[in-house]
Amino acid sequence: MSIHELAFHCTVARHGTVALDVSLAKSAGFSAIEMSGIKLKKYFEAGYQAQDLKALLNGVSVPGIGYLRDIERNGCFESELMNEAEALFALASAAGAKGVQVLTGPINVQAVIDHKEGKEPRFYSGLLDHTLEDQKKITAHNLRRLADLALQFNLTLYLEALAWTPMTGLSHQVELIDRADRSNVKMVIDFWHCYTSGDTPEHISKMSKDYLYGVHVCDSLQFEGGIPNEDILRDVPTGEGVLNLREWADAVKSTGYQGWWSCELFCLKQHQGDSFKVAQDHFKLLNNLVNG
Repeated sequence: MSIHELAFHCTVARHGTVALDVSLAKSAGFSAIEMSGIKLKKYFEAGYQAQDLKALLNGVSVPGIGYLRDIERNGCFESELMNEAEALFALASAAGAKGVQVLTGPINVQAVIDHKEGKEPRFYSGLLDHTLEDQKKITAHNLRRLADLALQFNLTLYLEALAWTPMTGLSHQVELIDRADRSNVKMVIDFWHCYTSGDTPEHISKMSKDYLYGVHVCDSLQFEGGIPNEDILRDVPTGEGVLNLREWADAVKSTGYQGWWSCELFCLKQHQGDSFKVAQDHFKLLNNLVNG
């Protein structure tokens, strides 16, 4: 039996439903699925119950669902953050998920671009006006509170620092996890966010596997520097971009990590194509990289 679990990612059929995602996952051979919190919410709002989802999954595991955004929210935004967290954790629990993805912000890249250019904020801009040290303190404090809440639902939080945000990069994420000091806080290795943050396979290979919860295998167009825009840079089929996916996957495996892997997808053409074929291609790619 493989020590690694191949998980279908809900972004393959970005505009689809929970039922479609499960069908795609099963048809392609996946044993797990990383689900969408937004899709799950709509599924339950339509009248389905937890037992319906369990029957639909029929043994397909759910290592995680995404996502809780802008986890650094404080002041007048803090209660909003915790309310969103509790609702999402309840959804995850109802789905039988083991973890929830949490993201540093601001999630809107335009807010970061505007701030850099000295423009008046048009969008939520998070802690961009704070010192980096203050941002770390506030974010770690929130991560600790979120972890304590997640523990009530028997959930692990897996952190992803978006590449255009101040907390970008593996070292910042490790520091946030250390500062939060909670056993149910880990991170997901996302190849695109690593690449555009300046991290390399070598950086990953030097990490302790104890920090790792999951892996997002994804690709990129050439990044020339500046503020990375994922809508542009990730609009490419996985395996057809500039990343040497074998090198990145081997770096993760060299840490001794054993767990789940999924292919996140931002390719607009594939979102409008045959999702069943895309899912099958992702399974073959992952199986080759992870188990080959």
